[in-house]
Amino acid sequence: MKKALTVAGFDPTGGAGIQADLKVFHALGIYGLSVVSALTAQNTEGVKAVMPVPDRFLKKQLAVLLSDLVPDATKTGMLCSESNVEVFEDIIKKHSLKNIVVDPVIVSSSGKKLAEKNVPAAIRKKIFPFCTVITPNIHEASVLTGIDIKNRADMERAAVCLKDFGPENVLITGGHLEDAALDVLYDGRFHYLKSRKVSGEYHGTGCTFSAALTAFLAKGYSVPDASKEAKKFMNRALRKTFDTGGKMRLFKL
Repeated sequence: MKKALTVAGFDPTGGAGIQADLKVFHALGIYGLSVVSALTAQNTEGVKAVMPVPDRFLKKQLAVLLSDLVPDATKTGMLCSESNVEVFEDIIKKHSLKNIVVDPVIVSSSGKKLAEKNVPAAIRKKIFPFCTVITPNIHEASVLTGIDIKNRADMERAAVCLKDFGPENVLITGGHLEDAALDVLYDGRFHYLKSRKVSGEYHGTGCTFSAALTAFLAKGYSVPDASKEAKKFMNRALRKTFDTGGKMRLFKL
């Protein structure tokens, strides 16, 4: 059975982070492995506090797990301290991890910073060169590049800029654009993933999409094909949500 590893934060709502990733892996027939990189205090209204797992314990979790089980694909979500970025870099090198997907969770959709000040630069320098694909949303891509993204042309400029940091592929998700749900994949040339924009506020869309992409890479799909299948999965997931009574809707995966 194919296996995928998620290194991400713990979300008490179960709608994002490790819990969401494991649900997606299971839904797609992938055995999920998980390592906690951060604890959060959050609900569907937003993130109130974040606490990174100490770097030595993050390293211990990964080292013990990977001495026994080898994932076919690995994704990271919240790496909110520079020391934890460095731990993951060391683990990538030591264990020759493949099919690495990085969802750079550095800022919430409401604008709250979810990582220490030096983390964006550390991720660009230490993690991106090893990535098969990175999946920032437009807010995250803006922070990582300094480009104010408002349309497709801005997404394209940001994707080219991010590709220069070393990832094989850059996939900027555009669900937060006002007029369309357009994702831009750049691997040296542009590919576009379009779908109808669904109204409403949804918790965990970035985690769900990147986890689906990771699952399809674990199955042996190419990045363009895995991206298309992940987009289809998201479209199905958006039709299976429920109202929590709060700000966000949650996915029923």
